[in-house]
Amino acid sequence: MAAQKKKPMKRLLTTCLLSFCLALVCAQTKKEAQSDSIRQLDEVVVTSKLTFREVIPSQILSGEQLERLNTHSVADALRYFSGLQLKDYGGVGGIKTVNIRSMGTNHLGIYYDGVELGNAQNGQIDLGQFTLDNVDEVTLYNGQKSAIFQTASDFGNAGSVYIRTRRPWFSYGETYHLKTNVKYASSDMIRLSGLYEQKLGDNLSASVSAGFLNASGKYKFRYRRVNIDGTTAWDTTATRQNGDIHAERLEVNLHGTLDQGYWYAKGYFYNSERGIPGAIVNNVWKRGERQWDLNTFGQAAWQKSLSDRYSCRVMAKYAYYRTHYVNRDSTQLPVDNRYYQQEFYLTTSHVYELLPLWSISASYDLRWNKLNASTYNFAYPTRLSNLFSVATAVDYSRVKLQASLLASVISDRTRLRGSQPTLTRWTPAIFANVYPLRGKMLSVRAFMKRSFRMPTFNDLFYTDMGNAQLRPETATQWDVGLVLNKTFVSGLLRHVGVQADGYYNTVKDKIVAYPKGQQFRWTMLNLGKVHIRGIDIEAEADVEPLAGLTLTGRVQYTYQDARDVTDPHTPYYRDQIPYIPWHSGSAIVGLAYRGWTLNYSFIYAGERYNEQENIVYNHMEPWYTSDLTLMYQWRWAKATWKATLEVNNLLDQDYDVILNYPMSKRNYGLSLNVEI
Repeated sequence: MAAQKKKPMKRLLTTCLLSFCLALVCAQTKKEAQSDSIRQLDEVVVTSKLTFREVIPSQILSGEQLERLNTHSVADALRYFSGLQLKDYGGVGGIKTVNIRSMGTNHLGIYYDGVELGNAQNGQIDLGQFTLDNVDEVTLYNGQKSAIFQTASDFGNAGSVYIRTRRPWFSYGETYHLKTNVKYASSDMIRLSGLYEQKLGDNLSASVSAGFLNASGKYKFRYRRVNIDGTTAWDTTATRQNGDIHAERLEVNLHGTLDQGYWYAKGYFYNSERGIPGAIVNNVWKRGERQWDLNTFGQAAWQKSLSDRYSCRVMAKYAYYRTHYVNRDSTQLPVDNRYYQQEFYLTTSHVYELLPLWSISASYDLRWNKLNASTYNFAYPTRLSNLFSVATAVDYSRVKLQASLLASVISDRTRLRGSQPTLTRWTPAIFANVYPLRGKMLSVRAFMKRSFRMPTFNDLFYTDMGNAQLRPETATQWDVGLVLNKTFVSGLLRHVGVQADGYYNTVKDKIVAYPKGQQFRWTMLNLGKVHIRGIDIEAEADVEPLAGLTLTGRVQYTYQDARDVTDPHTPYYRDQIPYIPWHSGSAIVGLAYRGWTLNYSFIYAGERYNEQENIVYNHMEPWYTSDLTLMYQWRWAKATWKATLEVNNLLDQDYDVILNYPMSKRNYGLSLNVEI
C-alpha cells in the first residue's frame, strides 16, 4: 500500500514542478511588446571557414518542412529520409528505433547538439522521447559527417543523425520569445509543450523547454493471420491494451557568444511511465509489462578560433539513466528489475589550416560507461573507451577530398570476470566530391569507409539474454553518387534538387536482435557475414504557379538487397535478412497559400521476412500509409497563432511494422500553437 501511495504522489509533484515552470514562463508575457515602428534588422551569422568544410552533402529536414509534417518526435521525421528503416512497435509510447542501410541501429550515431546520445546498455536510442518542439533541424549523413572539425566518435559511425535544437536569436529591441502548444489526439492523447527564450545580455541568452504527454494508448486494429495453406487462422478487430504513457520533459539551455567563438550549457530531464503492450501471440491481447524511464544528462561545449588558422573545441557530458521493468504476466515468471546506467564523456577537437585549401585535424574522445542492476548474479560491467582520430581535407576549385583514420581502444571489466582483453581497432575513411560543371550545380561523390562497434552490455552480459561469445561487428562501405541542385530567380520552377547513390556494404559478424516474447528482452546472435547492395534516390522541387501560392514536393526511394552469406549449408543462405524490405520510399507534397497550408505525406515499405528463412510462413506483406495535415496561421493580439488538423493513416490501412505489433488504424489530432 505504501508503494501505491508514493506513485501518484511522485507523479503529482513532477506535474506541479512542470506547471510551476510554465507559470513562470507565462508571467514573462505580461511585459509590454516593443513598438511596431522600430526597424528590425535581419539576422547576420558569421562563422569561421574552418568549422564547416563538408565534402558530401547531407539530407536535411528543417524549419517549415518539420512544421508541415504531422510529426511529434524525431523518429517520425526520420521516416522521410532515404536509406533509413524505422522500427516502430506501435502507439504513442511505443519504442521507436532506426536502422541505416540494413547495418543495424548500433551503426547509426545520434547526436544532440553535437554530442552523441549513448546507451551502452542496449545501444538503442528511443527517439520517441525527443520531440520536435524545440528542434530547428534534423540532418542525416551517410558514412559520416564529412567535415574534419568534429569529435573522434563522429568518425566511427556508418551514418549519423544530427539533431540541432533551437538557439535563441533576437531582432533589434526583442528581449524574449514565448512558444506554447497544446494538442489533443486519438488514443486519449494530451500533449502540452512550452518554449521560453530570454535575452540576458548582448552575448548571453537562456531558454527553457518543457513538455507533458499523457495517453491511454488504446486504438483499434485488425488482427489477421493466414495459415500456410491459405486458410484464415485469425481475423478480428480489437483494441490495443496496456499501451498507456505518462511522460514529462524539461530542457534548460544557456547560450553565449565569444570573440570568434561560442559556448553553451544544457540540462535535460525526461521521466516516463509506460505500459508495454507486447506481441500479440497465442490469442493473448493484454500483457502485464510496464516500464519506468528516468533519463537525465548535462552537457556543455566551448569553441573558439584562436587565430585565423587554428580553432579548437571542448565538450563534456554526464548522463544518468534509470530503467525499472516489471512483468506481472501470470503466464510467465514475475520480473521486477531495476537498471542504473552512467556515462561520462569528454572530447577535444582541433583543426589547423596549413594552406588556404588544405586543413588537418586531430580529436580525442574519452567515454566511461557503467551499468548496475538489481538482478541476481549481475555482471556489473564497466567500459572505458579511448578514441583518437586524425583527418585532412583539401578543397581545391572543383575538387574536395577528405581522409581520416580512427583508432578505438576499448576495455571492458565485470565484477565476476575482472578485466576483459583490450580491443584495438583502426578504421579509415576516404571521401571525394567533384564538380564537373561551372557553378557547382552538379557534383559527383564517392566514399569508402570502415566502421566498427562493440557488442552492448545487453548483448554480452544479460542473464537469460546475453551471449558472452558474441564477436565484435565490423562493416565496410562503398558509395558512389551524384547531386543536382539548381535554384531559379524567377519563373514557375524555383528550385530543384536530386540526390542518387549506389552503395555496397559488407558486414562481418553482424549482430541481430529478435524480440523474445517480451518487448524489453531480446535474443542476440551473430549472423556472420552479410552483403548489402542498395540504391537511394531523393528528389525535391519548389514551384510557384501563382503569386502567393507555393507548391513543394519531396520524394525518396530506397532499394536494398541484404543477404546472409555466412554458410552455404544453412537453409537461409543468401536469404534477405529479417525486416529489410527490398523496396521502400516516401513522398511529401505541400501546398501553401497565404495563411493556409495543406500537406500530404505517404510512406511505403515493401515485402520482407520476419525470420532468417525466406519462406512463406515468415513472409510479410507490403504496407503503406497516407497522412494529411491542414494548417491555418494568423496574427492576433501581437502573437502568431497556428491551428492544425491532422488525419493519420488516412486510408485506414491495417499493417505491422514488426510482426504481431499492429499499428493504429485511422486516427486524428488537433493542435493550437501560439508564438510571441
